[in-house]
Amino acid sequence: MIVNSFKGLCRVVLPLYSHKSLSTNILVRHRAALGKHLLGHWRSSTSHGKLVRNGEGKKSVICLEGNIASGKTTCLEYFSKTSDIEVLTEPVSKWRNVQGCNPLGLMYQDPTRWGLTLQTYVQLTMLDQHVSPMTAPIRMMERSIYSAKYIFVENLYKSGKMPEVDFAVLSEWFEWIIKNISLPVDLIVYLQTSPQTCHERLKQRCREEEKVIPLEYLESIHNLYEDWLIHQKSFHVPAPVLVIPADHDLKKMLHQFEENREKILMAR
Repeated sequence: MIVNSFKGLCRVVLPLYSHKSLSTNILVRHRAALGKHLLGHWRSSTSHGKLVRNGEGKKSVICLEGNIASGKTTCLEYFSKTSDIEVLTEPVSKWRNVQGCNPLGLMYQDPTRWGLTLQTYVQLTMLDQHVSPMTAPIRMMERSIYSAKYIFVENLYKSGKMPEVDFAVLSEWFEWIIKNISLPVDLIVYLQTSPQTCHERLKQRCREEEKVIPLEYLESIHNLYEDWLIHQKSFHVPAPVLVIPADHDLKKMLHQFEENREKILMAR
């Protein structure tokens, strides 16, 4: 079952890359690592027909969600100082450097051309994080494979910057993953931040790729998050949602993290 499921994943993904050398290199580099995770640390669940991580019921997974510059890094750094927590940040360094290419920067410059390339890689690297063996009783992840699809792929498509065929292929791949692999999430912590606050923070941190991000983009991402996690009218929400208002300064945010510590760490 596990071998056949992984082969099935490859059959879904491989056709995407026949004409794009950068994406082909992405797949080749990570297919072996993903296969090792699935074959070495996962078992087949006969009741649901999904691949299930060994011992997953004894551990909890928390996904930290929010707009760009909503304070996710600050939150992760705060909880990383707590024992028995494994913190996984978004693999942004991988998105910035694939054999010398920067698909993240390319996507911001020309989303219609590079949206599929980046989001395919984002989906793959986020899946890699979801299926990697847990090294602590609690895992806190920066975003998830769910927001990669429900927020960022959806935004590219709705804004007219992703062709329908690219969106359809990414959607089929995502649905195959959700159907065939168990990706449990016990709690979603949503850092709810206004687009205006995020825009001001972007100006202050001056990341090279983010210099071209307009306020309108942040507003679109914000609206998609609100529809998904607050109004819950767009897509399935895979776990309970804890909302933390995050427009405040650092001191206030650290206080809020401490106030919500028990709710977050007891999620299961």
